[in-house]
Amino acid sequence: MDSLLVNDAGPIRTLTLNRPDARNALSPELQRELIRALEQAASTKSVRVLVITGAGKAFCAGLDLGALKLGETLEASSPEAKELADNTSRFAQILRMLYELPIPTIAAVNGHAIAGGTGIATVCDFTLAVPEAKFGYTEVKIGFIPAVVSVYLALQTGEKRARELLLTGRLFSAAHGYQLGLISEIVEPDALMARVQELAETLVANSPTALRDTKALLAEQNRDFLDNSVTLALDASVRTRQTPDFLEGITAFLEKRKPEWGR
Repeated sequence: MDSLLVNDAGPIRTLTLNRPDARNALSPELQRELIRALEQAASTKSVRVLVITGAGKAFCAGLDLGALKLGETLEASSPEAKELADNTSRFAQILRMLYELPIPTIAAVNGHAIAGGTGIATVCDFTLAVPEAKFGYTEVKIGFIPAVVSVYLALQTGEKRARELLLTGRLFSAAHGYQLGLISEIVEPDALMARVQELAETLVANSPTALRDTKALLAEQNRDFLDNSVTLALDASVRTRQTPDFLEGITAFLEKRKPEWGR
């Protein structure tokens, strides 16, 4: 089964994260497929709007922790540490590509979007979510840090609100996400894709050159900030992955128990 489905309806392309049994968690394979799909969407002139949604009941559960290989060593030179670093780098690339994609992007959040899933959902130009959807930057609960997503969250909501969400790791509702400015619209499940289609058609009716130039202008205004901040985020992520808390947090999550910090 393909982990990413691509469907074109005229100038509107829909990418569906297709790992419903894993709540569409971002496995290395799905990350690579998503990067290729974003590259293709950016270079295909007939594609005017990109929609991202999830198969099944969830939008995206973030990084696929079950796919991580945790060795006994936490050294940055170990194969396990390199794969973890590659995971983070690919995810950073996905968010940057979405943010700078030359065509409008719409996230159709059909269910929970957690950790990196929240990042993907909210970095899109428009985020439409069902009322039941939950969001959260939950990394601190498993000994990790919301490194890359913190960059975009602070940009979108301001530092004070970003600190509260990142440090508590709490889940929040679509309604609260709307209040924070992270969610564009809340739409009932049976009307979600129809509303997405309506919005996409509105965008398609606009000048494609003007849309591309507007997105390029917005991206350029924050380019220096993103270049510096993402580099800092990736460095911080590497340091955190070498800590006992990270190993304990991930292990506890996979073993479905509470972490014992300081063990």
